[in-house]
Amino acid sequence: MSRLTPRAGALTVQAKALAFVLFAVAFGTNVSTPLLLLYRERLDLSATSVTVIFAVYAAGLLPALFLAGPASDRLGRRPVVVPFVVVSVLASAMFLGASAGLWVLLLARLAQGMVSGAVFSVGSAWMGELVPDQGAASRAAATALSLGFGLGPLTAGALAQWAPAPALTPFVVHLVLMAGALAVLRRVPETLLAPRGTGPLLNLGVPRAARQPFLRFVVPAALCVFTFPSVAAVTLPLRLQAAMPGIALVVTGAAAGLALTTGAFVQRLEKRMGPALAAPAGAAAGALGLALGLVAAAVDVPWVLLPAATALGVGYGLTLAAGLTATQRLADPAARGALVSTFYAVAYLGFGVPVVISVVGEGTSFDGGLQGLLACTLAIVGLLSLRLDRATVDRPRPSAAPLTTS
Repeated sequence: MSRLTPRAGALTVQAKALAFVLFAVAFGTNVSTPLLLLYRERLDLSATSVTVIFAVYAAGLLPALFLAGPASDRLGRRPVVVPFVVVSVLASAMFLGASAGLWVLLLARLAQGMVSGAVFSVGSAWMGELVPDQGAASRAAATALSLGFGLGPLTAGALAQWAPAPALTPFVVHLVLMAGALAVLRRVPETLLAPRGTGPLLNLGVPRAARQPFLRFVVPAALCVFTFPSVAAVTLPLRLQAAMPGIALVVTGAAAGLALTTGAFVQRLEKRMGPALAAPAGAAAGALGLALGLVAAAVDVPWVLLPAATALGVGYGLTLAAGLTATQRLADPAARGALVSTFYAVAYLGFGVPVVISVVGEGTSFDGGLQGLLACTLAIVGLLSLRLDRATVDRPRPSAAPLTTS
């Protein structure tokens, strides 16, 4: 075992550099979200096709999650993160040719999913080794990701609605950000000073003693994480598109940005509440957002989408921060990357929820699917409120500081 000893001052610069990389990559993953309505009109796509473009992201993400975490535990963080940061640049470049057809959009979203699966999981584990306090590391990673997720669609929606070349300008902005990310990434040191070099290619990273709290607490919380902003960014705007003539792109970007940015700012509450309280509170906020979304659909008034997105954002932020903190505390330090990957794999299943809702409604009605999702969310609130594992997930691991690396 080798021990990473953080240096005062230099550590802060390195952690901020990594946070900017996570922010820039996350920004790009949702630039295309408000443009989905634009692609729908230009390419004459069905509502289900639009949700599939959004959800194919998960098809690239899930295998990358399961393989990247264990690979980084074996080889180191940098050898995994750096190549996928480059792929993030290539994915945005592919979107510049989106007018070529549906297959380009699917390929670009697939590439974005692969990037997210590798960079977000391994980057979060990397942050956990740069910042000795596990809660602070989780919040730093989650905040950087959430700000990127939120500002990406917010910026893209405004540019797509009012700027020239609406299908191109938002991606040019992201490419500029990525140039900065590649520059500062050189400042972030490898934290696994003696990588194992061997080990399983697939490892869920769940310690035997942590299986029950992971299944009973982390998994239900993770299922909420990206379900909430996905509904705010895709399902509700599609449902209300006819009621938003001339403003659909900017309202969709605002809803997605509001949900994800709100999620970034509420994550500080998790530090005060603790994960065992923050997770059920977040699920309850998400349930409120879904209920408001159903109200917006019933009265066909698009402005109700904004408070709904805000509540969904609160749910997203609290469940993400609580789930990540609990995951960091349950993980074996030698397999932290693998367990963080498993958490994100469960969380990103939420990207498929808009497809399920669309298929259930045969691409024309979303209300029945939203009602079913609300019922499921209320059941998760009840499960998380049992607090069966409160002592486990709220208590930091004894070896939390300093962190050891294998």
